[in-house]
Amino acid sequence: MGLAARVAGLTVSFVLLAGGGYVVADITDTVPGFLTNAPVPAPAAPFPTIDGAGDLPELTAGLGPLSPDAAVPSATEVEKLVSRFVDEDDKVGPGVGVLVADALTGTGIAGTGATIGRTPASTAKLFTAAAALGSPGPDHTLDTRTVLGAGEQLYLVGGGDMMLAAGRGDASAVNGRAGLADLAAQTAQSLKLAGIDAVTLRLDDSFFSGPTVSPTWDKRNVEAGYVAPVTALAVDVGRRTEGEYVPRFADPSLSAAQKFAAALSEVGITVNGTVSRAAAPADGDETGRVSSAPLSEVVAYFLQTSDNTITEVVGRVVAAEAGLPASFEGATAAVLAAVGRLGVDTSTVRLADCSGLGDGSSVQPIVLVNLLLKIVSPDNPHLRDLAVSLPVAGLSGTLHERFTVSPARGLVRAKTGSLPGVTSLAGTTVTKDGRLLVFVVMADKVPDGASWNARATVDAFTTRLTSCGCS
Repeated sequence: MGLAARVAGLTVSFVLLAGGGYVVADITDTVPGFLTNAPVPAPAAPFPTIDGAGDLPELTAGLGPLSPDAAVPSATEVEKLVSRFVDEDDKVGPGVGVLVADALTGTGIAGTGATIGRTPASTAKLFTAAAALGSPGPDHTLDTRTVLGAGEQLYLVGGGDMMLAAGRGDASAVNGRAGLADLAAQTAQSLKLAGIDAVTLRLDDSFFSGPTVSPTWDKRNVEAGYVAPVTALAVDVGRRTEGEYVPRFADPSLSAAQKFAAALSEVGITVNGTVSRAAAPADGDETGRVSSAPLSEVVAYFLQTSDNTITEVVGRVVAAEAGLPASFEGATAAVLAAVGRLGVDTSTVRLADCSGLGDGSSVQPIVLVNLLLKIVSPDNPHLRDLAVSLPVAGLSGTLHERFTVSPARGLVRAKTGSLPGVTSLAGTTVTKDGRLLVFVVMADKVPDGASWNARATVDAFTTRLTSCGCS
């Protein structure tokens, strides 16, 4: 018997047994209902008005739009800045690529090595962000469901949310928007209406396929907690303890399912035996559902925090939407195809993964600049969330401790990239003359022990570019 039939049967029995008594109790106001012998209440007082209330003045923007007439920096002067940066090879190494372009016209201003592939590190996340906001789109959510099958088997079905809360969800959070305790409460209510108080719990995390750990990742990065195994559901991105970079569960999905079993017990549903994996039946009855933050907020989260795991999750979601396997290979293929549809030539791009953590990725600076031009273009309003979600120099995300005493503070929005021997920065800045520029700086042969100096040199170049009144 299906869940709906169970609930209907119980409801009819209750009405037949209790119907007469309910009418009597309704009339005497013992229970709520449409019959009463109470006196008619007095009319409500009119809603109060405020003396002197009138039309409020229109709000005005604190900052006006950038003028299209703002001076474009001189190519000769920007070339000097680029040359100065390249000359500091004792800090940034010999493997440097730089390109600066005017955001309004799309015209390149100056650069070096712009068509040589470099290791992008986390600037590769820009590809995944742009692809996801195109399809499935900014309003898409990652839903975690429960489904009741035959023999009182309950299936926990993952839809890609690796930021579940173990307890109740928090509507103001991205990590923890949906909660397992809320899902357990919904599920328990549905089960109890059907007369069920004990289930066998199954885990269905088949939404994602292939290996959960990329063969291109350094195992030390996994052990250190820089990334988690990528699965179709998890609590707090699979972390074993609180903290940003802490060890992760080897099987985040199973860990989440075990926490869900405990949550069911707390609301009166007995879970028999241990949790095991099984595919949910297509004709099963849904008994509960919780949703992640919309994809626009998830994308902003991984851009701000540079979270590798969540970027990989989003890449798989892009792949599933495109009808490709939700795996490492499917995700990179789907992401590059989506960026290609924006009009960016990705034929020279190699992505080992979606996050930029793996070995083997290669991106030319000119490709990242072309992508940034699409991101800031008014012709692509669906990418606005990406443009405004980039870390802000000296203020937010992975740039909050950089540019803190720089004239570029608050003016640069950029995605950072860092790996051993690699430092990169890709984003936008506004010059002293009020001109919006896009820029990419990549250094992938940084001398051993010079990572801090390389980063400081990249920041110094970006500051000089921002301060440039060099038209």
